[in-house]
Amino acid sequence: MKSKFAFLTVIIPILVLLSSCGQAPTETEVVEVDFKAEANRLVQEILLVDTHVDLPYRLHDKMEDVSVRTEGGHFDYVRAIQGGLDAAFMSIYIPASFQEKGGARNLGDDLIDIVEDIEAQAPDSFAVARSVDDVRTNFERGIFSLPLGIENGAAIEDDLANLQHFYDRGVRYITLTHGEANLISDSSYDEERIWNGLSPFGREVVAEMNRLGMMVDISHVTDETFYQVMEISKAPAIASHSCARHFTPGFERNMSDEMITKLAENGGVIQIAFAPGFLSAAAHEQSMKMWATMRQFIQENKVSRDSPEVRERLAQFYEENPKVEISVTDVVDHIEHVIKLVGVDHVGIGSDFDGIGDGPTGLEDVSGYPNLIEELLRRGYSEDDIRKICAENLLRVWSEVERVAAENTAS
Repeated sequence: MKSKFAFLTVIIPILVLLSSCGQAPTETEVVEVDFKAEANRLVQEILLVDTHVDLPYRLHDKMEDVSVRTEGGHFDYVRAIQGGLDAAFMSIYIPASFQEKGGARNLGDDLIDIVEDIEAQAPDSFAVARSVDDVRTNFERGIFSLPLGIENGAAIEDDLANLQHFYDRGVRYITLTHGEANLISDSSYDEERIWNGLSPFGREVVAEMNRLGMMVDISHVTDETFYQVMEISKAPAIASHSCARHFTPGFERNMSDEMITKLAENGGVIQIAFAPGFLSAAAHEQSMKMWATMRQFIQENKVSRDSPEVRERLAQFYEENPKVEISVTDVVDHIEHVIKLVGVDHVGIGSDFDGIGDGPTGLEDVSGYPNLIEELLRRGYSEDDIRKICAENLLRVWSEVERVAAENTAS
């Protein structure tokens, strides 16, 4: 439990019109709920899991002490506790460039080393979590959980044995691909469809992940890849950081209503991302324009994406093109859309913090989760619904993946 942190008191004023003689009220009771106070109470009481935070890659070039408040980035311990966050899957992000130049597995190991260093430097605050039981035990102890997920299956290179290697290091989900097709599957961002879904090697990867007890993450994959995973996986899958295509027609990176329905039938869960370009058609259009501008600038000037020149050009872009307003209400619109489609048991939170630029208003960093819960309360969602969205749906899927693996081992 979060007993080490003070709960905020809920104030629910009740205005009751009583008769002058002190009898039972003759008028209807008017109840005014302080949603903000209720959200602050609830977020410090329930388990909250975010399935995608890109902290390791952020720290790869410049290590910081995230047990204290940091100046930059979206995540640190202080803000996480302020926001009521209890567990964040550390994204072991492998850029597509490593598929060609090599070193993908080594980068994966380096990023996992960073997560283990975070734990070693602040063992009273952080612990790597390798199971659902670990997450729940850490929650009871007031320890922040750091489960691991690899973003881009290129990390395993061309060797199925590397799945066992990364499982042994604590990885519990793998996003099959990222910005380009790899040896496993096609990417929604890549116009070239090498495999028309999963490669033969990719089918072996899914089967081995089922055997080991790794969640298969279908964020970033093509529609064809998604449906093939649904067909062959013996365990539920997740979309660790995706949104609903309903709001961004034609954007394959997000999931169509048919895909969300199929994922739910599979027992899986879509974890809603906070990237503004995923959340509305206008923001997506602006995001595509921005990326096209920046790619052209990088190519023409032969500079790296992280250079001061690129940052200056990006600032100029947004001076010329004021950012489309995106807020926490847009994120909850996506959550609500999924609920209306398939029910409350198949949606959760996968922010992509430290992997996106500016977050939505109200969700600027990990301290903002109470604002999301407040919006859910305002829309009439119950505490039980919110517990499911914040953690229990994802943990149910993870538990089922563990069960399928245990059955395979037993047989």
